[in-house]
Amino acid sequence: MKKFVIAAVGGAFAGIVATTQIAGPLLADEPTHSASVYEQLDLFGDIFERIRSQYVEEVDEGELIEAAINGMLTSLDPHSSYLSPDDASAMRVKTRGEFGGLGIEVTQEDGFVKVVSPIDDTPAQEAGIEAGDFITHVDGESVLGLTLDEAVKMMRGPVGSEIIVTVVREGEDEPFDVSIIRDTIKLTAVKGRTEGDTIVLRVTTFNDQTTPNLEEDLKEQIEAAGGLDKINGVVLDLRNNPGGLLTQAISVSDAFLDEGEIVSTRGRDPKDGERFNATAGDLIDGKPMVVLINGGSASASEIVAGALQDHRRAIVVGTKSFGKGSVQTVMPLRGDGAMRLTTARYYTPSGRSIQALGVSPDIVVAQPRRTAAAEEVDEPRSAVSRNRSEGDLRGSLDNDSLTEDELRQITEERAKAEAAAKLREEDYQLAYAIDILKGLSKLTPAEQN
Repeated sequence: MKKFVIAAVGGAFAGIVATTQIAGPLLADEPTHSASVYEQLDLFGDIFERIRSQYVEEVDEGELIEAAINGMLTSLDPHSSYLSPDDASAMRVKTRGEFGGLGIEVTQEDGFVKVVSPIDDTPAQEAGIEAGDFITHVDGESVLGLTLDEAVKMMRGPVGSEIIVTVVREGEDEPFDVSIIRDTIKLTAVKGRTEGDTIVLRVTTFNDQTTPNLEEDLKEQIEAAGGLDKINGVVLDLRNNPGGLLTQAISVSDAFLDEGEIVSTRGRDPKDGERFNATAGDLIDGKPMVVLINGGSASASEIVAGALQDHRRAIVVGTKSFGKGSVQTVMPLRGDGAMRLTTARYYTPSGRSIQALGVSPDIVVAQPRRTAAAEEVDEPRSAVSRNRSEGDLRGSLDNDSLTEDELRQITEERAKAEAAAKLREEDYQLAYAIDILKGLSKLTPAEQN
């Protein structure tokens, strides 16, 4: 049966509180250490039959077995779980880049749903959901005590329908409700643009389209700039990228590396370990790079950031990443379902595991949180109270020492500076990354090394 490997965030913790009555010696006080696996399976069968015949209400046998399977898997770690036929189909669709929903990647912490990251240009992002938010209620119903898959199902619904999620956010005194309209989520894996002399590649997910999209967008931006010699470097923006396919993380890293290890995976059996190495060829011929990460950068994003950082191929800027250093293999099962099982840990080229630690940036740069009050004050101040100069005074003398070409160059440079200042207000981390590349472009190749 076909298997595929993912390096993405997902999983569940199960927590149940119950009042118990003992009805006969179904379970021994303490199972002996010598009990065989087959005896334990017989015990499972006894419990199943007791539930099926004596539970207060009639139960669906298929759902009961699915719940037992899922409970077995979710007891292992937050990322192993059983996928029903519908869930397995949804995952296959998602890796192709289009699915229905809110547009958030989630995990579970302390019994609540935690947002790893909102996906760009989706209903969740437009509604203001942020990485690190906790979702405590869906349409007024608590998610506490549910598995992650159960909570996710509560958030699903017809395209165009409204959902109200209750959010707890660090820095906010009280929980608050957010209204989101469900929509079809079409993931654009990579969005390229040029800021000044810098190409910015925003990678939102690692699905089947990521590497082709990256190569295509990079080529278009280089051609629009007039060639590779016209750019000073590339910013690879992996902020709020929750991960995806391991193969895509490897190929994106390989796009900027000529040689060396990208990532290694180690399972329980040493013989199952794998190493993935770069092939010759760098799409930007060694031009400087900055990788942007934050707490919403997880798994596959961390593989790329860690590989480029360890090879000193890029300067990593931002805040510490999520810290998911395990690999899940999705294995198809009979009945069209699937099992998502953690099968390995991954390690960066230097041999470090980022599990629970994350990738630490070379330069820590936090994104300032803009408040509504600040936005109200900033705009009039920038429009009315900007610095005045001699040239603004009525009747001031012209500068007669500059040619028309020199005046045009000064005007262009001033426009670039103003654009950079505007970007700094809109996205401080990205502006910082671009400033680094501007500085590096002033150095000689020897000085850059």
